[in-house]
Amino acid sequence: MKTLFERSVAGRKCTILPACDVPETKPQETREKALRLPELSETDISRHYTQLAKQTFGVNDGFYPLGSCTMKYNPKVNERTASLEGFTEVHPSQNAQGCLELLKTAEQYLCEITGMDAMTFQPAAGAHGELTGLMLIKRYHELNNHPLRKKIIVPDSAHGTNPASSSMCGFTVVNIPSAEDGCVDLEKLREAVGEDTAGLMLTNPNTLGIFDKNIKAITDIVHEAGGLCYYDGANLNAVMGIARPGDMGFDCIHLNLHKSFSTPHGGGGPGSGPVGCKSFLADYLPGEKIAEENGKLCWQPRGDASIGAVRSFHGNFLVVVKAFTYLVTLGKEGVPMVAKNAVLNANYIKHLLEGTWDVAKKGTCMHEFVLTLEELKKETGVSAMDVAKALQDYGIHPPTMYFPLNVHEALMIEPTETESRETLDEAAAAFMDIWKTIQENPESLHDTPHHSPIKRPDEVNAARHPVLRYPFND
Repeated sequence: MKTLFERSVAGRKCTILPACDVPETKPQETREKALRLPELSETDISRHYTQLAKQTFGVNDGFYPLGSCTMKYNPKVNERTASLEGFTEVHPSQNAQGCLELLKTAEQYLCEITGMDAMTFQPAAGAHGELTGLMLIKRYHELNNHPLRKKIIVPDSAHGTNPASSSMCGFTVVNIPSAEDGCVDLEKLREAVGEDTAGLMLTNPNTLGIFDKNIKAITDIVHEAGGLCYYDGANLNAVMGIARPGDMGFDCIHLNLHKSFSTPHGGGGPGSGPVGCKSFLADYLPGEKIAEENGKLCWQPRGDASIGAVRSFHGNFLVVVKAFTYLVTLGKEGVPMVAKNAVLNANYIKHLLEGTWDVAKKGTCMHEFVLTLEELKKETGVSAMDVAKALQDYGIHPPTMYFPLNVHEALMIEPTETESRETLDEAAAAFMDIWKTIQENPESLHDTPHHSPIKRPDEVNAARHPVLRYPFND
């Protein structure tokens, strides 16, 4: 479809702003050349964005099994609550008692779910939360005179942001392999820890959808070596309300409110990656804390031990409002039910597929599981990419491809708890139909999808040489 600049017609206007009711002033510094904007009517603009919306696929359009990303339905009551004027019109510097009470209560709820003692909502996203949590670990070792502790241990099944966050924080990353069962290899972990260990970053359940049965032994090994344990909360959706990271031995954690707690995910909008910690790390948290003075709630500085602000004000408040609404709607009984249904759905569709498709790790999974197409590709030439593209013709968003890295030709499937049995049956039928096509005409998979607005873009060239601005001819 055409861009807005390609639709532009010289002289065409769209009056959408009211007349200026104050005297106009010209700033001292003005542009040497007028800002170049497309000239369009309101009809042109409306049709352009409507066409874009029709080409956008989301959880409101169809099945979205994007593994480890928990792309689940966001209840509309969350949006209605977050649009109340009492929340949208408040300034961050105001001590609006209702807003402060919401943040304080949300902190209490999330600490209860995670087994932590304190939490900050400052981080703007999950990866930002990772960095913040690692800064807590770094601050801890600095203030406790541990100059040698510069290494963070990261299993090979970890999310890609884990080593990146560690490096950005100034740590050296030590990668350890998984054992045959897909969990952390305890002997390799014991060999890796030492006087230079600052901590461990771990996701549990891991990216293979496996809950590590040795989790307490893992955190004990790191603690005995003098390191701290960081929990990547990306997969909390599988265990929230049932198993708490704090009880597993983790010292700090980040949460993805856009994953487990149903706030919008991606699209360039605001995110939220709150960080929780045990009491001995609480003084290091960024920003301010909520306290009570003279019967009223207010913001108080955390003190000199704090790592300092990691962003402006108190985080993306309205995202927290949506997550809080979700928690209040679920109640104490509803939170573990979400986790149970997520695990049930994953095991149901896994059961429908295994025996035909090759599952990377056998046995009961948690919220997600991984298919490996390594042997299928050797036999037929059909890759994980081919199957992912073919799913688009069935109205299904592709699963995560080629991750985790320790599974070749991987497709990671996470159905989430918001999908019905009928949807899972339809998805399984699509996989089986694709399997049949592979056996009869594998070459046809190389051209999929056949019916989507965009076929197969040159993704490598787009990543290496992105076109970030419209190429005007004059």
